[in-house]
Amino acid sequence: LARSRTVGELLAPTSPFDKKCGRENWTVAFAPDGSYFAWSQGHRIVKLVPWSQCLNNFLLHGTKNVANSISTRLPRQNSDSGQKNKPCEHIIDCGDIVWSLAFGSSVPEKQSRCVNIEWHRFKFGQDQLLLATGLNNGRIKIWDVYTGKLLLNLMDHTEVVRDLTFAPDGSLILVSASRDKTLRVWDLKDDGNMMKVLRGHQNWVYGCAFSPDSSILCSVGASKAVFLWDMDKYSMIRKLEGHHNDVVACEFSPDGALLATASYDTRVYVWDPHVGVILMEFGHLFPPPTPIFAGGANDRWVRSVSFSHDGLHIASLADDKMVRFWRIDEEYPVQVAPLNNGLCCTFSTDGSVLAAGQDGSVYFWATPRQVSSLQHLCRMAIRRVMPTSQVKNLPIPSKVVEFLCYQI
Repeated sequence: LARSRTVGELLAPTSPFDKKCGRENWTVAFAPDGSYFAWSQGHRIVKLVPWSQCLNNFLLHGTKNVANSISTRLPRQNSDSGQKNKPCEHIIDCGDIVWSLAFGSSVPEKQSRCVNIEWHRFKFGQDQLLLATGLNNGRIKIWDVYTGKLLLNLMDHTEVVRDLTFAPDGSLILVSASRDKTLRVWDLKDDGNMMKVLRGHQNWVYGCAFSPDSSILCSVGASKAVFLWDMDKYSMIRKLEGHHNDVVACEFSPDGALLATASYDTRVYVWDPHVGVILMEFGHLFPPPTPIFAGGANDRWVRSVSFSHDGLHIASLADDKMVRFWRIDEEYPVQVAPLNNGLCCTFSTDGSVLAAGQDGSVYFWATPRQVSSLQHLCRMAIRRVMPTSQVKNLPIPSKVVEFLCYQI
């Protein structure tokens, strides 16, 4: 089995008396335009680094990189123009343990759903880039990435904010998933007004993800079900049943045709979310545990899953100290890499690198490179605009329909 090539690592600074507890890196994220990378270093701190600077440092100094050795302290004055041209590194103290973070960028044409727009404190322009941080005390803090300044402090959750996701359409709609068993929908163009509470989970909510067209939200939690929500009506579309233990992570494919979910039942499922069927299963334990013991193999719990931008690869991270790269049409991993205590992973914006976080530090691997076939590119193009039901009604041969629906 091929080993993935290490690209670099960002190591959190440790003091001699640093306790392991509290240094967990629960979340890593890349800005939508690829300009920044952020991770939670533990102990309330989020580090924001320009991604190109990061890559250059990896190339210059080999893979080792202590996160604070390249630290450039931010100039105090608020010189917007200068900062936009040259991205700065920031260290943000969020005031509490950080469980989740997400980047959001604004598209001015996307109007706020709020009617009375004149009274707003913030004008979100074309080059606005925000970082949302979800905290242990239930608060969500919104930061300006270019200046490192706190913009909003959203208070409504009563428990840990476990995950955050921005609508990809530039509307600055933010969804938060919490241990208080709810999801909340916020409009940041309306000064962080909370628009809706989504109720349905009977237990902690672990994760949430938008479909690429922002119309569907997936949420997963401490139950076996996967929830799909219509984000125009804020109503539940369906529950996907099939996992045998808590589902902890979810992500849509870039064309929105597939949904990957990771569970403590040692499996990653790839669903067709439009019809609710499982198309693929990636097992992390052979033979797979029977449903009765599905919660027993806790050295194989899957913690995180991420879809690559080529739509062909999925990365998963499990408690057996391995990162795996899968192809969506093969049942065994195409590459693996070792990682102790891995908690989260995500692909870079261009898909060339996978970042994975563990105790305060981040590790980066080169992702499997493959030239996508013309058929697959056509499939992704069609699936960006058509759900499965419409594809099935196209007047084309059944084999082509199966391919377009990822059934072969």
